Amino acid sequence: MDALSDVLKSVQLEGALFLNAEFTAPWCVWSQFGFATVSERLSKAEHMVFFHYLTEGACKLRMADGSEVLDVTAGDLVLFPRDERHLLASDLSLDPVEEASLVPPGIGSGDDFVQLRSGGGGAATRFVCGYLAGSRGVCRPLLEALPRVLRIAIGDGPAAGMMRDLLRVGVRESTASRPGANSMLAKLSELMFVEALRRYVEQLPPGRKGWLAGVRDVHVGRALALVHADPGRAWTVDELAREVALSRSALAERFAALVGEPPIQYLMRWRLALAAQMLRTGREAIVRVAERSGYESEASFNRAFKREFGTPPAAWRKAGGEARQESAAR
Repeated sequence: MDALSDVLKSVQLEGALFLNAEFTAPWCVWSQFGFATVSERLSKAEHMVFFHYLTEGACKLRMADGSEVLDVTAGDLVLFPRDERHLLASDLSLDPVEEASLVPPGIGSGDDFVQLRSGGGGAATRFVCGYLAGSRGVCRPLLEALPRVLRIAIGDGPAAGMMRDLLRVGVRESTASRPGANSMLAKLSELMFVEALRRYVEQLPPGRKGWLAGVRDVHVGRALALVHADPGRAWTVDELAREVALSRSALAERFAALVGEPPIQYLMRWRLALAAQMLRTGREAIVRVAERSGYESEASFNRAFKREFGTPPAAWRKAGGEARQESAAR
């Protein structure tokens, strides 16, 4: 398995489509889903990724601070790794309205899917919106490697046709509330995310650095795959170098240059990310989680965990349990 697939498998993504929108020119809206809304729906959510997929028409997109302006057309997937507030419009010079103010009366925060129509009656732009939520620690390699906003042109080929067909199914599932719909929509959102990442990796220019550039590199990508496939193994740089057919110094230098940290430091942080997920989702004793994470003592694990996450393992687990209880009580 490659490192990207392994991270995605470990993230245990949850998500859904939540908005089917049609805006007719002229129009201009502020958009942001908001982590609080996701955490109400998904008790284990620690971080969210938000996306728009344009099915028809075109619009402008500008980040809230004005730093980036994109032209988005039908077939484009726009991904926000950190769910930042942004402006969508047929004309960015118009006075914007809040997207939430356009939601039909009677629709509350607990509703799973919203059909939204607004605008001046001109040319139509249609898009489907969705989100994914997962573990912040396990998502870290991906999140740090992605820009603030990512536009991927899915295009008109077979992949685009498949995406449109799946989205139509997703919209039907969202509105019909059929048994198994939540699981299906989570997988559909995950598919959108994976397709975006694959396209992004393919389009990275030569010389680009970052975790995804490391995944694409023949030698570093293989080293990452090995580490992710067996994180409990007592890996050394020498062993990894032999496995990927490089010298120790060459692998260490290439890995650090692309990924941003040495191989063993990356391994330790990945183990801690998995440990954080185990503490939130499982019931194993902390000493057992420490052993599985490669630490000889619970005390050394506690120190390393607190350095990485700012809180001891026991407090981390307790906070996760309280969050789940609050979500269940809503």
